[in-house]
Amino acid sequence: MTTWTVDQPRRFTLDDPVTELDVRLISGRLNVVGTDGPARIDVTRAAGDRRPLLVEHHDGRLSIRQERKFRWSEALRWVGPLARWPRVDVSVAVPAQVLATLRLVDGQLVASGLRGETRAEVVSGQITLMGLRGRTFAKITSGPVEALGVAGELTLETVSGEVVLADSAPASVRAQTVSGSITCDFDNPRSSEIRLSTISGGITVRLREDSDLAVRLHTMAGRITTGFAQMWPSSGHGAVRDVEGVLGTGDGRLWASATSGSIALLARPVDDDQEELP
Repeated sequence: MTTWTVDQPRRFTLDDPVTELDVRLISGRLNVVGTDGPARIDVTRAAGDRRPLLVEHHDGRLSIRQERKFRWSEALRWVGPLARWPRVDVSVAVPAQVLATLRLVDGQLVASGLRGETRAEVVSGQITLMGLRGRTFAKITSGPVEALGVAGELTLETVSGEVVLADSAPASVRAQTVSGSITCDFDNPRSSEIRLSTISGGITVRLREDSDLAVRLHTMAGRITTGFAQMWPSSGHGAVRDVEGVLGTGDGRLWASATSGSIALLARPVDDDQEELP
């Protein structure tokens, strides 16, 4: 096992392979990117000897922690006094196929270019996912989560914050919020399974006109609007509460539900020059 204690800005490269990444930080910014080269760690802001970073590399597993006895289950009771915790800025480049577990109590987490399984969790702050493949799970308690150009299996969860998904054609999507809106802009998600739900907030979905989806939209206390002529009311009294329809071949499925909020399904013209995600 190789171990480093980092208490000041430092940059170094790992010669041995990395197949698994586990990062657990308290406060600051974490940036993880998939690369074809060797793993690299760049600490541009350190917490000194108060909360040094502990970096360990053993049997392909790279671990980066802000304190030795960190317990993620205790994170929620730290949120109040987090302003007193020293912040760190850490960037990690790893092989794109790694199994990544990324956890941050307070701050910004950005993951890009990863192709394996990725799990990202933040208590208070923001999560940004770009160009990920494979299976991805992102959860944030307070703050937004954004996913751009993502494929594979995608799960996005927030308690208090919005979900934004754009320029993506994932194989499956499950996005849910307790208090916050959901906004999605899809390429043609053929054979995709998409489930969107919010308790207090609205849902906006924009699809290409040539999309192939069986669609069902439902709201308990809101309105449903759609730009597709194939969509028809299926139930409800007064304000429309349920709308269903089949777009194209209907190979995929889109289900959206809002308890207290409206749903808008928008049609986007097909751009013949646009390349679809693989």
